[in-house]
Amino acid sequence: MNTPQPLREIVRSAARTGPRAARFTLATDLDGTLLAGSQADRVRLAAALRDARTIFVTGRALESVRPLLLDPVIPRPAYVIADVGATVVEGRDFRPVQPLQAAIDAAWPGARRVREALARHDRLVPQLVPQERRCSYYLDDLAAVTPALAASVRALGCDLLVSAGRYLDVLPRGVSKGATLMALLEHLGIDHDEVIVAGDTLNDLSMFLVGLTGVVVRNAEPALLERLKGARGIRFARGEGAAGILEALAADPTSDSRTQPDRRQLLVLYHRVPTDLRRSPNGIIPSLLHFFADGRVGTWIGWSIAEDDAEADAAPSVSVEHPGLTIAPITLPRRDVERFYHRFAKEALWPVIFSFPGRVEFSQADWDHYVDINRRFAERAAHAAEPGALVWIHDYNLWMAPGFLRKLRPDLRLAFFHHTAFPSADMFGLLPWRRQILDSLLACDYIGFHVPRYVENFVDVVASDRPVKVIARVQVEPRFIAYGCALGVASMATGIEANGRSVGLGAHPVGVDVARIRAEVAAPEVVARVAELRRRFAGRTAILSVERLDYVKGQLQKLRAFERLLDRHPELRGTIVFINVVTPPAAGMTIHDTLGEQLDLAVGRINERFGTMDWSPVEYFKCMLPFADIVAHYAACDIAWITPLRDGLNLVAKEYIAVRSACARGGDGVLVLSEFAGAAVELRGALLTNPYDEAGMVDTLISALTLAPAERRECMASLVRTVEQHDVHRWGEQFLAAAGGGPP
Repeated sequence: MNTPQPLREIVRSAARTGPRAARFTLATDLDGTLLAGSQADRVRLAAALRDARTIFVTGRALESVRPLLLDPVIPRPAYVIADVGATVVEGRDFRPVQPLQAAIDAAWPGARRVREALARHDRLVPQLVPQERRCSYYLDDLAAVTPALAASVRALGCDLLVSAGRYLDVLPRGVSKGATLMALLEHLGIDHDEVIVAGDTLNDLSMFLVGLTGVVVRNAEPALLERLKGARGIRFARGEGAAGILEALAADPTSDSRTQPDRRQLLVLYHRVPTDLRRSPNGIIPSLLHFFADGRVGTWIGWSIAEDDAEADAAPSVSVEHPGLTIAPITLPRRDVERFYHRFAKEALWPVIFSFPGRVEFSQADWDHYVDINRRFAERAAHAAEPGALVWIHDYNLWMAPGFLRKLRPDLRLAFFHHTAFPSADMFGLLPWRRQILDSLLACDYIGFHVPRYVENFVDVVASDRPVKVIARVQVEPRFIAYGCALGVASMATGIEANGRSVGLGAHPVGVDVARIRAEVAAPEVVARVAELRRRFAGRTAILSVERLDYVKGQLQKLRAFERLLDRHPELRGTIVFINVVTPPAAGMTIHDTLGEQLDLAVGRINERFGTMDWSPVEYFKCMLPFADIVAHYAACDIAWITPLRDGLNLVAKEYIAVRSACARGGDGVLVLSEFAGAAVELRGALLTNPYDEAGMVDTLISALTLAPAERRECMASLVRTVEQHDVHRWGEQFLAAAGGGPP
């Protein structure tokens, strides 16, 4: 047996030779090991393993491993050894590794034969979980492992494995986690001195007994600790799960990864600095500020509007609320902001992004101005960034910044996130500057989108313009809906090669701050306002819409559908009320003025046609309500009617769900959602509707009004699970882990 290599030498050797030349390999158990520990430690571990080769070695079946790979915090394995060593497949497409798998298959007598032979041992309870080439049982007592049972297993040509004092596995003879791992390493020609194994239970023991360097994480099974007493090359970590593995990978063997800070500087490039905060805690700026709430060091670069032609950018300043954050404004005269944002971004790029070609207006001079602003952002970032920093660039306003920044600072890691939709190839092709934009985006290391459809649209856009190779692909279910929704896709690319570079891709729908919303719901003034609204709506079903004034939101189509509902269903008159909140666009935005006038006329017409002395069908708010008042309406209204013609995601839908989950009457809420909103592919339990189909909109609203209480509760419970599990904190952690935001 070989002498295990010291852990620090394995990691240092990989660092000396470079991650591409000689990567170390981590062979790790999942439950209790890789998947255990705090979310922060798991994020840091994912970053640390970005350039390592990872092999999952688990007791799970492949069926329960596949869903894990949709989580960006979990590193993509090169290989998976499942079923306690009885299954060995490639991590990319789960194809069996031959001839290893064939040899295991040949040694397995078959589950039926094993079950029949062990049926007389009545103290064994079969585990009803997916499994291949093994049979698993529960033990009510270790005394159930009798000599007669062992003899029955030997007669079948199998081995018996007991772990945690209550699990028993029958495996093909000679098969174990350690044996299959060693066979795989030999098959691949991997030097044993480059391998680290990690585990926590007795069924991991075989990995530690084959001469490889290993780490046993905290809270490991006592029987495993006992068996490994005095073993060479084994580290017993003080950290649990991911923290224990990080501790073992650290150069200093006495370090505790739980106390190690994230050393990589984070730069945020967003068009505005975080001073003009919106009233909702769930806009882009509050979501990004969260990452500096714990004192993380970083810099935020955005514009600061000057009323004159001031040339000098404002001096960087430290945020009072976030001491680790430096704000580095780029001073722009107001007319430059209006030209860059209100005119070019909203009149040239916005209609293409949301597939409204008839509204497009192109200007070469405005494009040149847009490029120049992007160059200034890149130059400011290049000046502020420390070596190896992660630069997180946001949204279509800064499409050209990555290209400039890559040339100025090739050492930086560039990540881009699209907060909007991303159009199909034929729509994107309308842009006269599409090739320049693609060249810039492909200078990134990682690009994130809300949902898989936008990822696939981006790949199609690249493929329509230049050669591209998809280097990794995953199935989107169960995280996302693949079928039955306009934006559904079955799989998505997670990496491409184009322009001579590899670019990672991912779907990361933004979440809401659930904890802050819960606190808002409990505030005395909100509780009082909810009671007031419920008294006002008493005896009627309140339908709520909250949207910014914008033609992509489909507000006029919604009012027409509501008018048709009252026309075709007179029995509903007086029994429902539509609360229509329309938030004005940013100051200086005139593109939506005509739409605002049309909405005024439509609301007036509906109220005049159907209203009575004591009932107005539509209560219309054309203003920005305080967030507390919006929360109160979420709590008091029975149905949220969110039907944009296009929407990158839609956080209003998630805010509504978060509020309903915090209310005693939360199970009564119903979400009617456009299937063209990005959130539609993750919010199972919403009633999806096509906003282009007026009759269909009416039918879906009727369904919402007549949904049985049990169905409402079931749908809302599903929605709440998604929103609470994937809140804004998890969104950021997962994106930064996928983008490489951990220690360099």
